[in-house]
Amino acid sequence: MKNTLRLLIAGAMLIPAAFSADSPTITALYDGQFRMIESELVPLAEAMPADKYNFAPTGGEFKGVRTFGAQAKHIAAVIYITAAAAKGEKVPVDTGGESGPDSVKTKAQIIAFLKDSFAYAHAAAATLNNDNIMDMVKSPFGGPDAARASVAMIPVWHSFDHYGQMVVYARMNGVIPPASKQ
Repeated sequence: MKNTLRLLIAGAMLIPAAFSADSPTITALYDGQFRMIESELVPLAEAMPADKYNFAPTGGEFKGVRTFGAQAKHIAAVIYITAAAAKGEKVPVDTGGESGPDSVKTKAQIIAFLKDSFAYAHAAAATLNNDNIMDMVKSPFGGPDAARASVAMIPVWHSFDHYGQMVVYARMNGVIPPASKQ
């Protein structure tokens, strides 16, 4: 049910573009969604001080949660994994599974990994078209095959889910998210 709701919300986000003056392409619809989350997430990652990348809340029900940096690495890894599935190809980098590679540790490395994952997502969007969007592709996380359209939307809703957590971490450290300053 939760995934169905997420897909409905993600689909609803595409509706405004469907009613624009020019007929949008599938590529433009998906690429626009990737640009939207990228424009929120990357500036937030850049705004968090390097010495706070290992921050994770400890009070309340936060035992074992990812740190700020681990959240960003996880997002990037999932973007790579799902964009590769949408393209129907092997993941082009070592993602370390869903956690991100162990070799990516510093703020600069994490931001580079995140930016590169978005570049790959934009390349995946460029492969989407009316002829292939409903093709079934191998699910990147096991289970039954899924429509390319669904798999290609995972980077958006998944990233926004973790973005919300990262906003809380930033605010707990006195960092106002750049998107909140606009």
